[in-house]
Amino acid sequence: MNIRDLTIEELSDLMKDLSEQSYRSNQLFDWLHNKMVLSFDEISNVSKDLKDRIRDKLDIGFPTIYKEYISKIDDTKKYLILLNDGNIIESVLMKYKYGYSLCISSQVGCNMGCKFCASTIGGLKRNLEVHEMLAQVYLISRHNDIKISHIVVMGSGEPLNNFENLVKFLDIINCDKGQNISERNITVSTCGIIDKIKKLADLDRSITLALSLHAPSDEIRKDIMPVANKYSLNDTIDAMSYYFEKTNRRITFEYSLIENVNDGADNANKLVKLFKDRFKNKHIDFNVNLIPVNVVKENNYKRPNIDRVNTFKEILEINNVAVTLRRELGKDISGSCGQLRASVK
Repeated sequence: MNIRDLTIEELSDLMKDLSEQSYRSNQLFDWLHNKMVLSFDEISNVSKDLKDRIRDKLDIGFPTIYKEYISKIDDTKKYLILLNDGNIIESVLMKYKYGYSLCISSQVGCNMGCKFCASTIGGLKRNLEVHEMLAQVYLISRHNDIKISHIVVMGSGEPLNNFENLVKFLDIINCDKGQNISERNITVSTCGIIDKIKKLADLDRSITLALSLHAPSDEIRKDIMPVANKYSLNDTIDAMSYYFEKTNRRITFEYSLIENVNDGADNANKLVKLFKDRFKNKHIDFNVNLIPVNVVKENNYKRPNIDRVNTFKEILEINNVAVTLRRELGKDISGSCGQLRASVK
């Protein structure tokens, strides 16, 4: 097990097992998660004897940055992260007026099979461990000498299918003795794993939950998202409603606009009706995030022209649906939504 997989409470238990004072756990946590050291040798206020005894029980091996791509059209940077087993994952650093936001992966590859997404092309290899999710934040923070303020778990993988590690990641990244990144600044995206959405809701966390919706009907959704064959659209929307009711956190619906698939005015009107039907007599705070689909060479999906995008957006606005158009970042380095994959060019 990697030492960075341990919460501060688990580090405290480890110190007890090693007959050490409890304050040592705070020291170690600070070095590991605040100072973000990469080896035991960088820890200066813990004895060599204690470090050796920890080494006998736990690993501190960490992934490394394999390659950096820098966009020529904006401030976006994409990183290929080399894991200790040789697998590759991708993370994307985006600069905004409010600070730096990092898009991280939760799995090596993905098995959800969404037809318009590159992440699923090679299938799922495995879940990421807690320290591998943290590594994306720590390595990129150190490399750029910056403080990351926002995290979106929207890279490769279905986060809710790595549920336990996701929750532990949230515990550690949010801890005030570490990076102390507010859960209100963290967004987790899901294709719609209903039981896990409800399980997350029952934990009453403060994160934003985003559903990859991408269709106004079961028929269209089944055609582009295999998950729709297991979970109906109505049940999925109801699960998101449950999340809001339990957490009082605004929910987001992500909608990739695909030319002649789901981008017509009829689709926009169906989407309005879907929300009205599912949220009838409920006061649900939500917004729709429109994303003109990004090019993936392995499929033939195309993005609609700007007129179709604007028409779709206007229909939602006229019907009092809060809607935003995703700002596209890192397009020239394949760092945009739906373009991440576990491969090296």
